[in-house]
Amino acid sequence: MPEGHSVHRIAVRFREAMVGRVVHTTSPQGRFARGAGLLSGRVMEECYAVGKQMFAQFDGDLHLRVHLGIYGAWDFSMQLPDAGHTGALEGQTGEYAASPGSMGAPRAARVARVRAGEEETASGASGGVVVWPPEPVGAVRVRLLTEDVCADLRGPTVCEVLTPVEAAGHLERLGPDPAVDGKRRGWVRFRDKAAHRRTPIGTLLMDQAMIAGIGNIYRAEMLFRAGIDPYTRTVDLEESQLRALWDDWCRLLPIGIETGVIVTRTDLRGSAKQDALDSAENRHHVYGRAGQPCRVCGTAISLAQMQGRKLYWCAGCQRR
Repeated sequence: MPEGHSVHRIAVRFREAMVGRVVHTTSPQGRFARGAGLLSGRVMEECYAVGKQMFAQFDGDLHLRVHLGIYGAWDFSMQLPDAGHTGALEGQTGEYAASPGSMGAPRAARVARVRAGEEETASGASGGVVVWPPEPVGAVRVRLLTEDVCADLRGPTVCEVLTPVEAAGHLERLGPDPAVDGKRRGWVRFRDKAAHRRTPIGTLLMDQAMIAGIGNIYRAEMLFRAGIDPYTRTVDLEESQLRALWDDWCRLLPIGIETGVIVTRTDLRGSAKQDALDSAENRHHVYGRAGQPCRVCGTAISLAQMQGRKLYWCAGCQRR
């Protein structure tokens, strides 16, 4: 399942590619036809993420809420006006120059594509005569289209149009997100929500009403970095331990937003750091390493199920 950093990166793509522009919205699959009809032809005024959810605001006070869930992903396609300009699809900023011609007409153009979900994959630019917009591939729930940028959504858990009151209600139910609340305000919210809960801390960190954006990987890695047994009741933790978890989330989330991957071995330098960026096998302390020796103490990494999700931890480094 995409964790918070991925959704923030997707929101950045929309801000750079579509905010301030008229967006044509359709539902090739048909399941979002009514919502698409409400949004089509409106200007996207803002796009932001809170935790694992993305909100796009359109003129007329309509909001699109998307939760990718386990299988959801966005596919971005963009026409490139020249070989040297790839814009937000390769992490750059700036306005997109419109390509000549009208939507749907064949034209000579290069097209770059990025799939953004739990992982990001980019394909090189194509050349020759292409049809714009590209034909939908698979069950596309919603397509957001400008003259030169196309975003297709497949497999989301939630895709709905909301009024401002409804959107505010969803936002109020989400826990703090460092990228939204900031470090200080977010800590106060997290402390007030979590301090007296009897829920195991390994469960609480996955509760989006307690703290937003943390998924299975961040949960396992943050608890290891803090030296906390995942089965410890949250109420039994010292406030300093809760603060350490929050501060670590404030440190790790921006790294994920910047790099596009979850890197929690933050002590690495040089070639070792690059190896971690290039290979998931080198990025984590405990996640995905069941039975392998702990990188710190040598104890075999443990694996269990917690609320239906895999839980990794080191019994040597994480003691109650």
